[in-house]
Amino acid sequence: MQTDTLSPEAAFAKLGLTLPPAPLPLGVYKPYLIDGKYLYLSGHGPVQTDKSLITGRVGDDMDMEQGKLAARQVGLTMLATIKTHLGSLDRVKRVIKVLGMVNCTADFGRHPYVINGCSELFAAVWGTENGIGVRSAVGMGSLPDNIPVEVEALFELV
Repeated sequence: MQTDTLSPEAAFAKLGLTLPPAPLPLGVYKPYLIDGKYLYLSGHGPVQTDKSLITGRVGDDMDMEQGKLAARQVGLTMLATIKTHLGSLDRVKRVIKVLGMVNCTADFGRHPYVINGCSELFAAVWGTENGIGVRSAVGMGSLPDNIPVEVEALFELV
């Protein structure tokens, strides 16, 4: 987890992770919107460094550990959008709200565990005080392109 003395950029660098390219919208929407001191990110999927998507259904094509890793990849994709469009993770003061959606079988009930993959990444970047906001984690019958996880979020800017 990030210590309070590290900037979000330094905390991310310390993790040793690689950001994928920021995705371009594939529909009629904006990937991000700034309104005053708030940054809204549209739903993001798990984009990999080669621009491909992680696909599959939790409880069918993948287990919950693989789903959690997919959720972390969604978080990395969101960080890529922030860095690409705002220039630095340091522009974000805190995470306010996360909505995580899990493409899963009807009997799967561990949605919060899967979405922890994204939430734990945000906590590592912005620290536990600023990196953990309010959250919903829900199951879906399907998600676009058969991705296992989609996340949208609201952040407060510095």
